[in-house]
Amino acid sequence: MVELIDILGYVAAFIIGVVLGLIGGGGSILTVPVFVYLLGIQPVIATGYSLFVVGTTALVGGLLYVKKQLVDFKTAIIFATPAFIAVYLTRKFIITAIPDVLVSNDMFIITKEIALMIFFGAIMLAASFSMIRNKKQKEEEAAQKNQIVKYNIPAITIEGAVVGVITGLVGAGGGFMIIPALVLFAKLPMKKAVGTSLIIIAVKSLIGFIGDVENIEIEWGFLLLFSGIAIVGILLGTYINKLIPGAKLQKGFGWFVLLMAIYILINETVL
Repeated sequence: MVELIDILGYVAAFIIGVVLGLIGGGGSILTVPVFVYLLGIQPVIATGYSLFVVGTTALVGGLLYVKKQLVDFKTAIIFATPAFIAVYLTRKFIITAIPDVLVSNDMFIITKEIALMIFFGAIMLAASFSMIRNKKQKEEEAAQKNQIVKYNIPAITIEGAVVGVITGLVGAGGGFMIIPALVLFAKLPMKKAVGTSLIIIAVKSLIGFIGDVENIEIEWGFLLLFSGIAIVGILLGTYINKLIPGAKLQKGFGWFVLLMAIYILINETVL
């Protein structure tokens, strides 16, 4: 018998896909909280599951943008290569090397799971501020108006590595960091930045998941069903992307992410 909590989880999977399709990122930042707080999955396993869901969903969305010729493969390779290496090494070695208990005394205890969720909450805060401020659009305008901005390969490479480490630690695709970098440093138009971001997120997340296969126990039936529903969502999100102003969607989602971040930080540090 399917329980209400499972139904809510699958509804959330659909929403995650829709958001990814609409703004090319952001939806993945909901995946870990859904797995942890709604479905009761342990944080370390949840970050691994998130990589698979985000990777497969973004891959489908990215292929739709490829079909529309809205993916810059040169930029994707420059950004993604250091990101691929960083995310794989993070999941394969860093996550497994972190001790189960980081700090323990008479007053409090900080476990690896608590630390990961606190770090995730901090990343969500940063993402929400970026979305609420419409940073993507501001940087796109700067890239279009400021003619002295050049194709900054070192900057793209460095940010790719940073995003890879963050992706490996928290299981989020990092679209909220990738798209501004593509617009500002690679001077990509917003639509092409979204499509390129989805391809980068897809490959980077799936490579990170490969690093998890030997480290966590995977319930493939559940994971494939959840991912399938998210894929349906991204198909819808990609379709309505052209019908709704992206700035409004981005700001509204930013406020939602902010509330989620506050909840996570309070839940892990106070409750």
